[in-house]
Amino acid sequence: MRRLPVYLLLDTSGSMSGEPIEAVKNGVQVMISSLRQNPQAIETAFLSVITFDSFAQQIIPLTDLASFQMVDLKATGVTALGEALRLVSNRIESEVAKTTTEQKGDWKPLVFIMTDGVPTDDWLPGLAEFKRQKVAFTVACAAGSGADTAVLKQITDNVVSLDTADSTSIGKFFQWVTASIGVTSTKVEDAGKEISLLKELPPPPSELNIVV
Repeated sequence: MRRLPVYLLLDTSGSMSGEPIEAVKNGVQVMISSLRQNPQAIETAFLSVITFDSFAQQIIPLTDLASFQMVDLKATGVTALGEALRLVSNRIESEVAKTTTEQKGDWKPLVFIMTDGVPTDDWLPGLAEFKRQKVAFTVACAAGSGADTAVLKQITDNVVSLDTADSTSIGKFFQWVTASIGVTSTKVEDAGKEISLLKELPPPPSELNIVV
């Protein structure tokens, strides 16, 4: 079976404490519950969660939806975005099956990044490693006014912003991520085609501004 790998890179730095981090935890839980109701997603989507604060860590390796168990998130420290990009690059390398002459590998991964701040590490080497990976698409979300969309634009053309990092906005972001994973899993299952453009995804809700 060809898996559809999905990597969530979540900012857990100190500025996310309180309502934002609770909204992120809740958003992931709701996302898992709704994807489990989707027959295509439950077959193909595998999820991994990488958090970044003063360090980046993969708190959940690539896991099928039925077995996925969210872990608690704590908001602390600064914003090691470069380390997170390096880590996801490394995980894609080791977790995603490559296509060989004998067999089809996994589908290209989807990567969703959410941050409310600017990188505090030397992030460009991590970006260079990430750019070497073949992904279907990457979406970066700037949550609130503290995030720098210009930084995120260097990672991907697909940048959305939330005016506030409150529970409603963050919840809407995760609803859209859920819909995007659902549409992609249906497309790979039914048509055997990958999605590569933002316009092929469901339209984002009004709380999400597309950064051009």
